[in-house]
Amino acid sequence: MRILESQSANAHILYDATALCGPVTPELFTRAYWQDREAIVGEAPGRGASVFFDPGDHASETTEDGWVLRPYRRGGMVARVSQQRYVWCGSARTRAAREFRLTVALREKGLSVPQPIGACVWHTGLFYEGALITVRIPGAQTLADCIESSEDLPYTSLRAVGALIRKAHELGLDHVDLNARNLLLDRDGKPWIIDLDRCRIRNGHHWQARNMERLERSLTRFAPSRATGLMHEIRQGYLKPTP
Repeated sequence: MRILESQSANAHILYDATALCGPVTPELFTRAYWQDREAIVGEAPGRGASVFFDPGDHASETTEDGWVLRPYRRGGMVARVSQQRYVWCGSARTRAAREFRLTVALREKGLSVPQPIGACVWHTGLFYEGALITVRIPGAQTLADCIESSEDLPYTSLRAVGALIRKAHELGLDHVDLNARNLLLDRDGKPWIIDLDRCRIRNGHHWQARNMERLERSLTRFAPSRATGLMHEIRQGYLKPTP
């Protein structure tokens, strides 16, 4: 990877110059740009309104399932005031820049996270908006979808999820929103962690239990009668990670 920064008017961009080709403009980080080119091929559920699209000539190499554009959106009570705007404290401290750099660092350490392409923030006065582009994981489904579509998800897949979480914790990753929609299984059954917004590298171990408790609550929402058994297998993988 070769990470570059650029600025155009009120837009600040971080991107991987080995992956993103052609003029790098803020428009690349908007839904409208790809919609006008009829490049959007799908959309993910959730408040972020992430879209899947074919990057065409903007990609340095052909990608099987394209890229993902995720605008930053607030949740909870704050969203009633503003869903998209955040307080500006400098480009390096924006959520988009932090997530981009964290994803780069974790990927370089061998953690299964999506390949980051670029991040852009638009600064206006006291506020900013942002978006992130990553490579879409081929054939991936969320753990939540896998659980809902199959009564008999292989225990090996669940234990692989546990091993992945263990590796993330060993690297110090505190995933503040670890849930069944932020864990993916690709077509080969390999697990991935996504959505590192607000996540950070931490010392100590006290926060790790909170991550696991949050995941267990998520499993209870998607599969109330099976959550205990599902979490048991995940914990088995966590305690005895695969090589």
